Amino acid sequence: MTSSVTHDEVVAAAGRIAGVAVRTPLVRSDALDALTGARVWLKAENLQRTGSFKFRGAYNRLSAIAADQRGAGVVAFSSGNHAQGVALAARLLGMPATIVMPSDAPSIKVERTRGHGAEVVFYDRLTEDRDAIATAIAAGRGAVVVPPFNDRHVIAGQGTAGLEAVSDLAAMGVAADLALVCCGGGGLASGFAVGSQLPVTAVEPQNWDDVTRSLAGDAIVPVTDPQPTRCDALQTLRMSELTFATLRSHGAVGHVVSEAEVARAVAFAFRELKLVVEPGGSVALAAALAGRIDLAGKTVLVVLSGGNVEAGVFAACLAEAG
Repeated sequence: MTSSVTHDEVVAAAGRIAGVAVRTPLVRSDALDALTGARVWLKAENLQRTGSFKFRGAYNRLSAIAADQRGAGVVAFSSGNHAQGVALAARLLGMPATIVMPSDAPSIKVERTRGHGAEVVFYDRLTEDRDAIATAIAAGRGAVVVPPFNDRHVIAGQGTAGLEAVSDLAAMGVAADLALVCCGGGGLASGFAVGSQLPVTAVEPQNWDDVTRSLAGDAIVPVTDPQPTRCDALQTLRMSELTFATLRSHGAVGHVVSEAEVARAVAFAFRELKLVVEPGGSVALAAALAGRIDLAGKTVLVVLSGGNVEAGVFAACLAEAG
């Protein structure tokens, strides 16, 4: 049986990334509190290095590689945010990096991944196996594969966001009741559950709700009918045994939001919070705004997980939200 990631692993990760990753702020909004009936604190990971929480896990994983093994580099697979996190972490640690990215990845994410010095190899996300491609490249070079969520160091690194959030709240004399966390493969959601020790609701876009259905059914259920979504960062077909075990051990549940609700959240973040948040990074906020989770009278942590969005997609969300 796969064992869940531990709180001690998250604490160790916090030590590795200290002074390198940004300690992102907690943001409040009277308008959001009024709409939800709750006291909401937003963990603004869109302000993290590379524009998403992914840098935390990437840097923790790469810094744990022994110095005499770093010369062969790393290989990762990602639609863009993990790609950028790994690319920057590799550059900071003096390691070569190759990223296997879907051919439909947003151009802004591809450009920034290359901008950090990484090599990009494209694949078709619906017909090719990115894990197999990355594994083959790594085997030929003696490199280390750095998956986006199926790795204890990666999950522990993501969990530092939860560790920080509850610590910063405690410094203000505040304790949260629960957390809403954006979810693709479950790396952030499971890490946040461990790091914060809070009840977590993992929020996914419609038609990509494998984590929600897996947690509800107590067994991993993959996506069988993938549909187009603006939430490119959350298009994961199957969660891992590790993220499943970790989320389940902490009693996490899932929740699904629609594309329209995502557009509303992107627009709300821009107009009310003055923050740019990508669609995939806004699903937890979308869940809070949608009103289907009972938040009334509670203190809630909501993660804004990323801000890497193309201008056209961003403008379309603002227009659709009205």
